[in-house]
Amino acid sequence: MSASGGTRAIVAALAANLAIAVAKFVAFLFSGSSSMLAESVHSLADSGNQGLLLVGGKKAQREATPQHPFGYGRERYIYAFLVSIVLFSVGGMFAVYEGYEKIKHPHEIEAWYWPVGVLVFAIIAEGFSFRTAIAESNLTRGKLSWTQFVRRAKAPELPVVLLEDFGALVGLILALGGVGLALGTGNGVWDGIGTLCIGILLITIAIVLAAETKSLLLGEAAGIEDVEKIKSAVVDGDTVTRIIHMRTLHLGPEELLVAAKIAVRHDESAAEVAAAINAAETRVRAAVPIARVIYLEPDIYDEHAAAAGADPAKAPGGPAHPGEPSAPDGSGH
Repeated sequence: MSASGGTRAIVAALAANLAIAVAKFVAFLFSGSSSMLAESVHSLADSGNQGLLLVGGKKAQREATPQHPFGYGRERYIYAFLVSIVLFSVGGMFAVYEGYEKIKHPHEIEAWYWPVGVLVFAIIAEGFSFRTAIAESNLTRGKLSWTQFVRRAKAPELPVVLLEDFGALVGLILALGGVGLALGTGNGVWDGIGTLCIGILLITIAIVLAAETKSLLLGEAAGIEDVEKIKSAVVDGDTVTRIIHMRTLHLGPEELLVAAKIAVRHDESAAEVAAAINAAETRVRAAVPIARVIYLEPDIYDEHAAAAGADPAKAPGGPAHPGEPSAPDGSGH
């Protein structure tokens, strides 16, 4: 796994969730609170999720093979997607079922000090885990908002841990509210309502995680800043005069594929073109170190041919899509 920060956040969340899961289950046994049972299953599911993230990070480090020439970087995306499934099924659906049953068959909470004490302890522990995830995310988040960070991050671990910890803290507050109302009114229905709200929250977070990791699995391009750096690095203004069109694809969080058709001067020799391509690749890797797989195809740019026809994309040397900027300055020339 790339950043030690990602691993550090996962380990912190795993340790917190294992301790909390045991404490919550003990509180459920003494109090009979359905909120505590739902929360204990939630923490257990979260512990399993952190285990999945660690396994995915380990598997992603395997060397490329003839059958998988681009390596196994996407293993991390697959395991992050599995996390969303576990969170939806084991955490969310179980809590919804428990909440429905408790609303349908309410009973008073016994030994109230157990669930209240454990929930306070859990909030403190989850707060520590959440604080660690925030601190590690800030190292790579830059100027992005938290929503943008979750949506644009190519490494799935920190967004997953952030959403899990956030959901856990909100769930604990809901559980504490449900238990408190059940104790204050003497009506166990409130405990069931709190459990039901926890389930809805977990299902919502699971859907968000599934949508984001699905996008990563399908293959996302490099970020806007990296794309601009690559464009600037490819063109040298001498042999390589412009980018006709370019595609980027994340093979994994820390491995980027770059494929571009570049315009070279028509009077350059093959040796000069080859040297220019090698130099361009070196500049790209210096500008964007994760650009490890680079394919540059030389071509002679023909402005008239590119503009010909209803679809310039089909013209020799034309842009990949009608209206797509072909030069780094967006001029299309």
